[in-house]
Amino acid sequence: MRDVARFEAPGASGWPGWFDRRPESRRKHTLPARGTARASRPDTCLEAGHIAAAAVAARARADLPGLLRWAIVAQGLLRIGTSGWSYPGGRGTWNGVFYPVPPVAGDARPRGPSRGGFDELAYYAERFDTVEVNSTFYRVPAPHVAASWARRTPAGFEFSVKLHPKFTNPAMFAAATEGADPTVRAADVDAFRRALEPLAAAAKLGPLLAQFPPSFTATPEAFDYLGWLLGALRDYRLAVELRHRTWSDRRADTLALLGEHDAAWVQIDEPKFRFSVRQDFRPNVQGFAYLRLHGRNAAQWWDHDASEDRYNYLYTAEELESFAEAAEATRPLVRKLYLYLNNHFEAKAVANAVMLKQRLGAPIAGEYAPAFVERYPTLRGVVRVVATSPRLL
Repeated sequence: MRDVARFEAPGASGWPGWFDRRPESRRKHTLPARGTARASRPDTCLEAGHIAAAAVAARARADLPGLLRWAIVAQGLLRIGTSGWSYPGGRGTWNGVFYPVPPVAGDARPRGPSRGGFDELAYYAERFDTVEVNSTFYRVPAPHVAASWARRTPAGFEFSVKLHPKFTNPAMFAAATEGADPTVRAADVDAFRRALEPLAAAAKLGPLLAQFPPSFTATPEAFDYLGWLLGALRDYRLAVELRHRTWSDRRADTLALLGEHDAAWVQIDEPKFRFSVRQDFRPNVQGFAYLRLHGRNAAQWWDHDASEDRYNYLYTAEELESFAEAAEATRPLVRKLYLYLNNHFEAKAVANAVMLKQRLGAPIAGEYAPAFVERYPTLRGVVRVVATSPRLL
């Protein structure tokens, strides 16, 4: 592995073909030939036999009494939460659905203790024990911001943190910064480390999520860069989301690279297209597993008025069943399992997270506003409803 202090990772210009902006239907994706696959650690890549045995055990656990079943879930450190916690504006706002309504119609200003207002994060953390931080994808937080997150959440709460696009999507980074150099340097890694330090010091830092775009294909340059990035962040637990089918076409190479760094291959659910990655929801390392459910709104995935529209999808109980079964089969094989819902439009992610908690026998903490069960009536009797809906201060 190259020394991060002396190596500059290639920017978008160094990875030809990665960030082709043409519609996917008009591209011809090819996978360059690679040499011999890296040897993986024998104790990190899990085999199908282990999965099958775990599935049998999961079916047996389904018949256990609820309290004992939850004890098993708790022992496996299952974490269920949402991708992000603050959605104050747009048609898909959480205000008035999950969060109390704003005092003035149309007031979507950010809220928080620094403004003497309603603390969304504290409210969220009374109901869930983990969250995936999306804001770090758009800007690297100052350390005092991360310290505030730690102070406003209870002991044992965990933040999984999405990497900044300079690490995973140089084309997006360059566009957002009006052509700034996308080259990743040691200073960028150090800045992100400093931002994470307050969470790590509070024992509230979960995995780092490296979410790559569908245009990130399994070229030799991509393998080399991913190996460099995993090495540069080797002090953290890393979850890698790869969306293009070339990675699953070269499954052995991909597993070998991730296993070499004990990095989890993120298992994702989203609309499937001909170029989409193929996955089986099996864990690839023993340390932890990481699942993300984006919704299945294929009609608006690429063609939408606002980016939030693609996440306007509510999973049915039947659709969630396969993920519950996957979680039960995975849990005995890993030390911790993270499951995040990203179908955030109108707090649908919250509703589906509660449904999964109920299905897996996890406790459903906190009280919910009447508006929440009015929007999602299947949860009536599942969540505790506050007598009157509080309002933002």
